[in-house]
Amino acid sequence: MRIWAALAYEGTRYRGFQRLAPSHEPTIQGVLEATLQHLAGAPIRVRGAGRTDAGVHAFGQVVAFDISWRHSLEDLQRALNALLPFDMVVWALGEAPPDFHPRREAQTRIYRYLIYNGPRRDPFGRTLAWHVPSPLDVMAMRQAAALWVGRHDFGAFGRPPRGENTVREVRRAAVVADGEWVAFEIEADAFLYHMVRIMVAVLVAIGRGERPPEAAAAYLRRPDAYPAHAPAPPYGLYFVGARYERISIPPPPKFLPDCLRGLQDQ
Repeated sequence: MRIWAALAYEGTRYRGFQRLAPSHEPTIQGVLEATLQHLAGAPIRVRGAGRTDAGVHAFGQVVAFDISWRHSLEDLQRALNALLPFDMVVWALGEAPPDFHPRREAQTRIYRYLIYNGPRRDPFGRTLAWHVPSPLDVMAMRQAAALWVGRHDFGAFGRPPRGENTVREVRRAAVVADGEWVAFEIEADAFLYHMVRIMVAVLVAIGRGERPPEAAAAYLRRPDAYPAHAPAPPYGLYFVGARYERISIPPPPKFLPDCLRGLQDQ
């Protein structure tokens, strides 16, 4: 049967999602495939909804794989979580249509970026958020993010993973703040390579007063300006999840306190 699974991971120890060959550096796909092979006694290929970079985290990475399994799906989930490393967990899974593909069928994908805006560094959040000590004008950042909603050429914010098309449709883009934590969340039909991290770098420059909010829209008129800024660090980025027509995935559990969860429940 073909199985979909929703996976959360803390990506600090990994070279990203996609399996690297030949390489001894761990990846999310490589670890998951090795675990499934141990359970099934045969090689199993895993397909993912998003190819997160090294150091990037996920609340709701969606994967699919084919497996011969004689027990219940609950037993499969328990077996996977018993064998997966401490920084990875399957929090939901189910049977999928036999031709389901998590990347090709994703209608939209959602990413969140976390910023710790305290004057001093947070030793506990150093791999979970970007520390920006200078004060940020969150209202200006909100105004800027709103300008990205719609169908635009985002060529100034990244390169396509394949082909030449840099036009994407952003369904929503917003900034929220809770004390010293600032979260940027964006949902789009697809993303360019480094797109979210470059957007965050632009938002931080606007929040610092180095650019006006209108600069966010100016980059849309100059897709040849890539890169608009150096990307924000990878460790503040989270793949929240993807939306599908043929399968229904529940919202992720509250792995982090509300102040770190951004817009998901709003």
